[in-house]
Formats: sequence, structure tokens, C-alpha cells
Amino acid sequence: MIGTWRMAYEGLAKALTDLQQGGNSNDAIETAIKEVEDYPFFKSVGYGGLPNAQGLVEMDSAFMDGDTFAIGAVAGISDIKNPISVARQLSHDHFNSFLVGTGATQYAMANGFEARNMLTERARKIWQKRLREINEKNLSPYDGHDTVGMVSLDQKGSMTVGTSTSGLFMKKPGRTGDSALSGNGFYVDSEIGGAAGTGLGEDLMKGCLSYEIVRLMGTGLTPQQACDQAVYPFVDKLKRRYGKAGEFSLIALNNQGEWGIATNVEFTFAVGTEEQEAKIYMANPGPNQTTLIEPISEEWLAAYAKRIKAPVD
Repeated sequence: MIGTWRMAYEGLAKALTDLQQGGNSNDAIETAIKEVEDYPFFKSVGYGGLPNAQGLVEMDSAFMDGDTFAIGAVAGISDIKNPISVARQLSHDHFNSFLVGTGATQYAMANGFEARNMLTERARKIWQKRLREINEKNLSPYDGHDTVGMVSLDQKGSMTVGTSTSGLFMKKPGRTGDSALSGNGFYVDSEIGGAAGTGLGEDLMKGCLSYEIVRLMGTGLTPQQACDQAVYPFVDKLKRRYGKAGEFSLIALNNQGEWGIATNVEFTFAVGTEEQEAKIYMANPGPNQTTLIEPISEEWLAAYAKRIKAPVD
């Protein structure tokens, strides 16, 4: 199992234990992502996620079963505790499996999903601070767009991918990025592998990179080779033809349990296998369109824990 960012670790470790005991891939993804959604100090996912320009937490989430290609997704859902669970249920429906805005929220409430005000007092203070900074210092409103994306493989060979995010901080109401869009923020095929992305959705969706990574793995490339080959040439192409490229990072896992990463920024991720317990790593873009990966130090982890819980002025 592999997941984006440091925030994936606790949920991934919990789900990995279930997988090692014979649990299934679909349950593992929901369990792991709910853990991230429920933690109030992660500012870009679920409860505690930062709101849009009007102060409303609008969330996007997707779930895909690699055995059947069944997909469920929500975009712009609000006041619902666990969007990933709503997305998973929608994946069972052949029609109406991707719902947005009030339609997604109404569906969740009608089907018994727990309602909750997802705007914490901490997130509200951060939002108010950013409004002041915009007015007083003419700063850009946008800051933060870190999706949690995870790919899992169980002992029967079934694979699943899931994503969840509160999206771009201070986004315009109704905005969605790549996280709920198949082939962009996620894709999985149990006969090959899966991939998920995080970063600036407006640029990630220009390349359909999750699908491209899975396609490349299907030609025989390792997950690392597929990530490198899909991401770095596209970054160069986007800079050349669009003029710039936002931050983005991709993770991948194949049906043999091998994994890979590519990123154009400093990027943390969590991964665990049947033989190896869950660990956190740091990835950076390396020379000649490759990726440098190293374990996270205890000092970095301590600083991270202090930073995310720091008081808001």
C-alpha cells in the first residue's frame, strides 16, 4: 500500500495490518483515507480542511475498484464527515456514480452518511488570517492543495485506489481539480497496477498522468520507470507549451507490490509491503529525469508534528 504525503502514514499503517491479515483492498482504502479525513490538523483533507473563498469546506473524493473498474466520486460535497465512504457507495451504481455540489451532499444525507460541520475553529482562523493578508498585503489567495491518494493491493491480487481533498485553499465556490477525475487524479487496473496524484489539479489534469502511469506499467515498465517516464517529460512539455507548471507528485503500485514515485517538488509519502512495515520517505526530483528517495529523519518528523499543531495568530 502506498499513499501521498506524511498525512497518509497512520491510516496506511492501520490498513496495512488488515491487509496482512487477509483483509480486502477496497476496505483498506476506505479505512486508511477515513483516518486522514477525521484528523483535524491536516489542512487539506476532510475535517479541518481549509475552506473556499466564502468560508465553506467543499470536498472532492473518488474510489475505484481495480477488478471491475467501478468508480464512484463526489466533487464539492459539504458538511459530510467522510466523502471517501460516499464515493465508495456510489461506485456500486452504474448510473449517477459521480455527483457534485448540493446533489452529492443531498445524496449522502439521504443515504445515512454522517453529517458534520467540517469547518473547525482552527481552519476558520486560518481563513480569516488569509483574508486579512489578501487585503493588507495583496498576497495571492491560493495556498495549499495536498490531496491524500492511496493505492492498495491485497493477498488475492485485487487493487483499489482512493483520493480525498478539500482542494485549493480559498478556491472559488464550485471549483474542482483532478482528484475526483478518473485518469487524472487516480486510476487502477488490478491486472497491471494503480496510480494517484497530488498537487495543483488545474495542471495535473492537463496530462492524465495517473492513467498514463498505469498504461506504461502495462507495457512492462516498473512503477518507478513508469512514474519517471510519465511525469518529467510532461513537466518539461507543460513549461514549454503552457509557460509554467504547478507543483505535482504521483505515486504508483503494481500488482506485484512494487512501487514508484515522481515529483517536481519536495514530497513525502508513506508505503508498506507484505515484508516491510509502513514507513515515511522523502522524494525529490533528481538528475536526468529521475527521482531521489530517502527515509525521513526523526528530526523532520518531530518538526512536522510541531508545525501542523502550531497556534494560529
